[in-house]
Amino acid sequence: MHILLTNDDGIDSPGLAAVYEHLTPTWEVTVVAPASDQSGVGRSRSDLSYERADEITIDDHEWGYVVDGTPADCVAVGLRHIPEAEEIDLVVSGANNGPNVGSYILGHSGTVGAAVEAAFLGTPAVAVSGYDHETYFPEDGDNSFDAIGAATRDLLTLIEDTAVFDGEVDYLNVNAPATGSDTLAVTKPLADYDTRVVDSDGETNVFESNYWATHPVEGEGFPIGLDNYADDYPSWSDRAAIVDREISVTPLGMPQSVVDPPADFVAALDRYPLEES
Repeated sequence: MHILLTNDDGIDSPGLAAVYEHLTPTWEVTVVAPASDQSGVGRSRSDLSYERADEITIDDHEWGYVVDGTPADCVAVGLRHIPEAEEIDLVVSGANNGPNVGSYILGHSGTVGAAVEAAFLGTPAVAVSGYDHETYFPEDGDNSFDAIGAATRDLLTLIEDTAVFDGEVDYLNVNAPATGSDTLAVTKPLADYDTRVVDSDGETNVFESNYWATHPVEGEGFPIGLDNYADDYPSWSDRAAIVDREISVTPLGMPQSVVDPPADFVAALDRYPLEES
């Protein structure tokens, strides 16, 4: 299996290095990663943004390539441009510094955005994020990304010969603890989120957003110490899994989901164009 490895924290991220070091003994790995931190850009592409130049630079790197662009740019380069493109079987994105759980945050994550871009381009993907139970962000704690890299390797070993990507599953969203875990949980994302706008200094306003909305919105909304959230979330959710120190594995399909509208809605639109009164 030939893996395309990318991330959103940038080429110098310790999370990327840990995953690379754990995957290369078993599989061929080509890195195509952003030159700088691209956290929170979602699935933004340089050619689809008014705020980004419609040009990217691609430089050689000892592990592969560095792109002056977004994670989605990197996936597009890796699957459609580099010499190795035709050989890629799987895209791995990560490991991110901090968890990506909950339906709302998945749309903002550059780590997950890279996986979605891969799925749209016809290649299955695994997005990997790490969390520290005490400090939330692994880089702020006493643990390295080594256990997260090992969990990524172990998961790929388990699923390599399965039919996980033969049906409706396009990518997996994985969240692994920095301290390691011997438990995998197949989960679903929880749609808990809240935000408010507050007066900052009498002249400007700021957002206070809570991505763990079981609790009131406070400050920056990031919990320090996941033990504070024990028993707050349903057992099937990605949130519950990481509170319980498990490796959360969430199978997902490409957005946006098509739904059947109610009959009265369809009937109302059938009357268009409306007669002038």
